[in-house]
This record gives sequence, structure tokens and C-alpha cells, in this order.
Amino acid sequence: MALHFMSDKELSRVEILRDLTAGRLTVSAASELMGLERRQVLRLSKAYQEQGATALISKKRGRASNRQTPTAIKDQALELIKARYADFGPTLAAEKLREVHGIIVGRETLRLWMLDAGLWADRVKRRGRVYQPRYRRECVGELVQVDGSEHWWFEDRGPQCTLLVFIDDATSRLMHLQFVQSESTFAYFNATQRYLEQHGKPVAFYTDKHAVFRVNKPSGLHGDGMTQFGRALKALSIEIICANSSQAKGRVERANKTLQDRLVKELRLAGVSTMDDGNAFLPAFMADYNARFAKAPFNDKDLHRPMQARDRLDEAFTWRAERTLSQSLTLQYDNILFMIEPSEFAQAAIGRRVEIVDFPDGRLEVRYKGRSMPYRTFDKLRRVTETPVLENKRLGGLLTLIRESQQTQPPGMRTSKGPKRRDQTRHMFSVG
Repeated sequence: MALHFMSDKELSRVEILRDLTAGRLTVSAASELMGLERRQVLRLSKAYQEQGATALISKKRGRASNRQTPTAIKDQALELIKARYADFGPTLAAEKLREVHGIIVGRETLRLWMLDAGLWADRVKRRGRVYQPRYRRECVGELVQVDGSEHWWFEDRGPQCTLLVFIDDATSRLMHLQFVQSESTFAYFNATQRYLEQHGKPVAFYTDKHAVFRVNKPSGLHGDGMTQFGRALKALSIEIICANSSQAKGRVERANKTLQDRLVKELRLAGVSTMDDGNAFLPAFMADYNARFAKAPFNDKDLHRPMQARDRLDEAFTWRAERTLSQSLTLQYDNILFMIEPSEFAQAAIGRRVEIVDFPDGRLEVRYKGRSMPYRTFDKLRRVTETPVLENKRLGGLLTLIRESQQTQPPGMRTSKGPKRRDQTRHMFSVG
């Protein structure tokens, strides 16, 4: 009956030892057939003669492995996962058990434990569209993928916001992360300036077709086809490439999914619930992430170019628009009337195109031939009464027209052509 519990290897050895005992094989031949030394063959032969075939059954069979994790540790690990890491995947949960609680468990072992306990379910693999793979760039700074990920990063502890992600294509290394109110031009101005100050100028940024990066208008409309962000990068000699699909910039898309899993949970464990605290937390998180997931580049050369004195980032990262200065030394921008202070220089600009320079920090300049002109403002969205009409001799007629228009129309919002200002600080364009 014992033979029924023997492996094929053990059954083969029984046959060889039977022939050896009967004199049909020599010790040397048996040693060669079993792949054992002569001494081991003789030991097995003696045991076979004394105990029979059962002597060849492994004594370890039925015994627990010496490497088996004690039941107490398994129970402790599963209790911790239920209490603190219920929505964590096996990989991240194993990391936390090791780093926070000193419990060392293999990822695959933990996965099986979690499956048995109903704490994890294998993802259903769906056959999707096959995309042609794009090989990594060889050098750091050759191509940086950029994307914004709107998510409940602080779960129910804080508001929904957007995480701007800059990731190096050659290494999958996170280069810059920043929480912002929305994926706006001013948000990208601020984040990109911080990136350049820290790393230098990359060869190119790889983005999607968001309106910040690409003019999504029919070709028949007026304009040079360049966004405010594109103009800023051109001034800094940085190329911008817009991907045709989300799969084309797969590295940053995959990073977004990983961040929506890992970063959300790390913020929860750290008790972070605001954007300011989140931005302070991000550098340490990036260092840990890159240590785990970043890859070595094919070429050790760093193609980031150092910033030069001519690279005036404060000037480059500004929203710019042009207006014609009227005879009354006025112009309109985003529903605010700008009244230029009279001077010989201002008089020379009448009828000419002047430039509006709108800074991310809320400053705004009106320039002619590169020279700033002082001004006063009047917000057209505020109700105009008879008093300012009578008191302002220079603008009385214009203010009268504005007042009459306001009487027939409800209070409006800022123009749709102007920038989104959620990520611009201390500006003059608040409504209300």
C-alpha cells in the first residue's frame, strides 16, 4: 500500500535497488542511473534490504515546511490589513507590514492569504485593443510626459483637486508633482516654472490635447494656433508634443493610476487633508516612489539644459493679450476698463496696439514698446450709478453707455476668452 504514496522518482529508485539487490546491476551502474554518489547508493541499498520500499519514502512528507509562516503571524497580518489597509493591494500592503509593523511577508504569500480571507480579488483580465509599443527615450530630460489627474486625493477629508504630474520618459521617474485647483494655464505656469528651476530645461514636453497645450479650433479661425503655454515654452526653446491618444503617453497614464492608489492611501495614513499640506508631503513621497519604481536610463547623459540669464521665467510664464488704446486712453480686458494715466508717452500710444501682461501672482501691466504705463481700473461688472457718470468728465459718455447696458442685462461673468483664475493669486478679477 505504501507504493501508492510514492513519487515517480521514488518508484524508479525502488526498481533500480531491486535489480541491484538481485545482482542485475552493479553499484556503479545504479549510481549513474539514480544520479547519486556510490556511498549514497550503498546507504539506500542497505535501508531497502532492511526496511523494504518504505525506506525510500521522504521523511519530510506530511510535515510543515521550515519556511512556513507561523499561524500567529498570518493572523496578525490579516487583522492589520482589515483594520488599516482594507483597500490596499498585496504589494502595497506587504510594504506597509514590513516598514511600519516589522512583519516580513512575501507579496505572493500575502496575496494568497488575502484571497483566502476575502480581502482581495483578482482583477478580471480583459482583452483590449493592441497598441504598438513606443520605446523609451535613452536619456533623462529628453522627453518629459505631463498630465493632470483630477481626483478625490484627500477622500472625504478635503475638496476634489488636480494633481499635475511630470514624469521622465527614459526612467519613469517622477520629476515633479503639485496639487492645484484645476488644470489651468496659470496652474501649469506655476508648476512648470518650479520644474525648470529644479531640473533645468528638458528637450520636449509630451502632453495630451488639453486646451492649455493645443488650440482646439477649426483651421478657419483667426490666430497663430499657439496657446499661452505653448508661447512660453517656445520662448524658452522647449518643444511641446501633443499625443494623439492617451495610450501614446502610457507612462504618465499608468503613473496616474498608481498614484490614485498609493498616494491616496499614503495621504490618509499621514493625516493630510489640504492642498498646502499635500504639496509639502509630496517631495518625500516622490523620493520613496522613485526608489521603488524608477528605472536606469539606457544612456547616463542628462539632456536638461541649465537655466541662463536670458531665461526670464517670470516674464515667460505670463498670460499676454493685445488691445488698441482708444482716444480716451482706455482699453478693455476681461470686462474691466483700464484707464491709462495721461502722459506724452501714453498720448503716443493712442490708436496703437498695447500689450496686457497678466502674471500668475495677480500683477498686471499694460505695456507699449516694452514700457509699462500706469493705470486706474473700472470694473464693468459692478453696477454703474449716476454719481460716477456725473463726476467723471473724461469717461462720462462711456460710463453712461455701460450703465444703460447693465439696466437691460443681468450681471454677467468674465469673458470666456480670458484665463481661468482659480490658480491665480491676488488678482483683480473676482466677481461679486
